[in-house]
Amino acid sequence: MAVKPSPAGQPQAEPRRRRADRRQGDRRALPRASPSQPWQGTADSTLGSGFGAPATDKPLPADDADSGAADWGPPVAGEGAAMLRILRIYTVARAALAVVLVLAPWTVLLYGGQLPLPVLLICLAYAGQAVALWMLPGLAGDNRPAPDRISRSQWTMTIGVDMVAFSLLRLVDPNSHLNYAALLVLPVLMAGVLTRRLTALASAALVTLVLLAGALVAATDADVLLQLSQAGLASAGLFVIAVLTSELAQRLASEERAARGNRALAYQQTQLNRVVIEEMTEGLLVVDQRGAVRALNPAAQALLGPASGRQAPPFSLGLVPAWRPLQAAIADAFLRGLWPEEARELAWTLPDGRLCQVQVRVRFTRRSGIGIGKRPAEDFCVLFLEEQRVAQARSRQEKLAAMGRMSAGIAHELRNPLAAVAQANALLREYGLPPAHERLARIVDANVERLKRIVDDVMAVAPGAAQPSASIDARAELLTICQDWLGAATQANPAGPAPSLGADLSAASGRLQLSLPAAALAVMFDPEHLRRVLVNLLDNADRHASQSPGAITLWLQALPGQAQAELVVASDGPAIPPEVERYLFEPFFSTRSRGSGLGLYICRELCERHGASIEFRPVGEGQNPRNAFRMLLHRPALR
Repeated sequence: MAVKPSPAGQPQAEPRRRRADRRQGDRRALPRASPSQPWQGTADSTLGSGFGAPATDKPLPADDADSGAADWGPPVAGEGAAMLRILRIYTVARAALAVVLVLAPWTVLLYGGQLPLPVLLICLAYAGQAVALWMLPGLAGDNRPAPDRISRSQWTMTIGVDMVAFSLLRLVDPNSHLNYAALLVLPVLMAGVLTRRLTALASAALVTLVLLAGALVAATDADVLLQLSQAGLASAGLFVIAVLTSELAQRLASEERAARGNRALAYQQTQLNRVVIEEMTEGLLVVDQRGAVRALNPAAQALLGPASGRQAPPFSLGLVPAWRPLQAAIADAFLRGLWPEEARELAWTLPDGRLCQVQVRVRFTRRSGIGIGKRPAEDFCVLFLEEQRVAQARSRQEKLAAMGRMSAGIAHELRNPLAAVAQANALLREYGLPPAHERLARIVDANVERLKRIVDDVMAVAPGAAQPSASIDARAELLTICQDWLGAATQANPAGPAPSLGADLSAASGRLQLSLPAAALAVMFDPEHLRRVLVNLLDNADRHASQSPGAITLWLQALPGQAQAELVVASDGPAIPPEVERYLFEPFFSTRSRGSGLGLYICRELCERHGASIEFRPVGEGQNPRNAFRMLLHRPALR
């Protein structure tokens, strides 16, 4: 082998990659609600009139529409919605009461009395303020109260004005035929609802003073005690009203906070469910009894074809003829009231001519007890669609994992018998066997060594303690590994030309050529694991490469501007077919009858343990194509 310094930039032809199908689009962002959102159906969308019927412009029936689904959104951040509603109702009630108070003084003319002008002026002033506040709510200041109370300006413009106006009416005309004292119940009641308990009790105390003052003004010497007792009894009732309404208002505020918290949790759970459903690799369809798709995720859209992306759910499965097998299966399931426990295989041809083979599982909503007695069929079913090749690949991986565990156990048990066979064979050869028996003993040795290598390969990928990476000189390690590999190749083929390794590390055969950097190159790896990976790659290249000089090339270089080093082992063997390339790194896959199929799989596993990567990359064009395995090794951080 010839060792030459690597140039600053290793010229490489553009690799011919064969990429597998994968989902397109960035699925990491949180789904946004929009009219075209696949998973968010709308209640006013069109829907076919039944199974097999095309979609029409007929809207959904009221019982089928998702009530409030279109209005569902994030919870309101602010609080005090109930207090705000009560305050608005109170404002409207004050305006209506003001109109009644303006008309009330005129009723005294029916009894032959005189119109009390001060009372009329007070009623007009109160009516003007109440109607203005109703029509212009901004006069009260902050329009949004706190969670359990209104602001000071709102209290002044509503409860405070009511207490002043009604108190004046009581004191200005104490002997009126109209009982203005009853109006004082309203501000006390609203103070208990809209303010804190201490404020409500203070309002009741102020009204009590007004009632007592009114009783003293209106009472004579004969009935003063009666008037005061009536005022005291009314005041006691006002305190009871203030306490009860305050307690009810606090309970209302507590329930509102709990409802708001539950709504926020429900909204978060809805968003979480949306993300999970959107990211599912399985297709998900929600179909009603009439064959209308109410919701579907992107994976289901990919399986149903482009036509599903152009339809806003709900839409009928009868719109596209290719979906008729799925439509017929759903109709049969609703008719029978059951679906087989295992997945059912269905196939349909998409408009682009691609055959879609899927496995379908169905679960019904447990709302009406489908299939139980004479109860009617359920309205909705949830379909889980999975492409058949994906399901088969998963089953194959599960079998491989089980086989790997079993193989690791068997390999562990084989170590001791193999060691005993090797030792016994070595003892036999020490006694001097005849030539024919000596040849048989060598065959036994060769097969024992082969079995040992298979056992070591199986145990290398068995679960165990992870070996830490270390900083090693990749250039020196590669030189040592290649020298040892050439020496082992010479012992395995004594009849062939023996490459002599001189001081300059040049091989007489020249079949292996190295391109290494002139100086040391540090990488993060384990020396023994690097030896195992490189020997596997060199053995693989040796089996398929030609015998011409430079048939196997190995180069190492540091990638400029990156904290990585590139190690490539290439050979001029025949091109690997695409149907074989996709399984190169799969365990137990081999194109040789005597191969274990673990070599490249072990290389990938050992690379991943040290944060490195390995891939197959055909390089070169025209007359000199090469099969290359490229490793990216991490370099230690510079201090």
